[in-house]
Amino acid sequence: MIQDFGTDGVIFLARGLMWTLGLSVATFLCGGILGLIFALGRSLGPRWIRLPIATYIELVQATPLLIVVFLSFYGLPFFGLYLPPLAAASLALTLYATAFLADIWRGCIEAVPRTQWEASEALGLSGPETLRHVIMPQAIRISLGPTVGFMVQIVKNTSVTALIGFVELTRAGQLLNNQTFQPFHVFITVALMYFAICYPMSLWSEKLKEKRNVDSTAH
Repeated sequence: MIQDFGTDGVIFLARGLMWTLGLSVATFLCGGILGLIFALGRSLGPRWIRLPIATYIELVQATPLLIVVFLSFYGLPFFGLYLPPLAAASLALTLYATAFLADIWRGCIEAVPRTQWEASEALGLSGPETLRHVIMPQAIRISLGPTVGFMVQIVKNTSVTALIGFVELTRAGQLLNNQTFQPFHVFITVALMYFAICYPMSLWSEKLKEKRNVDSTAH
């Protein structure tokens, strides 16, 4: 039975949006933790740590996200590991986010002048103390703009998980369109929901980058 696109349809899409946001937050938290570990390992670790991390980052960045999602959902069952769509989506996006956040944050750590390490050493600070109190606060300020910008990419890339049946915003739009046969109304609403989330974050990212550039010029 064909249904009209109305309030119930918008509510259904809003529920999909909640799943999109939930998946995005989980991805950023898990990918952020691993990404920070990888960034520190690649920047400060010995060669036997840096090399595998660099290989992982380059491999994931060179692989389309859709392939990573398919491998998580369709590939792991060949090894006896069956993941539901939510778990497979979370795993794939975490692997993706880890690689990119590690690269972003490594660059930010290495952007802190070497003289900061030397000055801290002259003051008698140990390596961990220098990292915690001197290097990381500066690296975090540098990283804010690019990190927020990447968060926008995470939100938009959750749409790929619709192809494995995870009902986030895009998949909710597909299901609703199958019921209403009103693709223009449905997907315009979906697009507006993405816009409402991503556009403010994009503006925030640009403002953070501008503020960082102004601060750099002032110094």
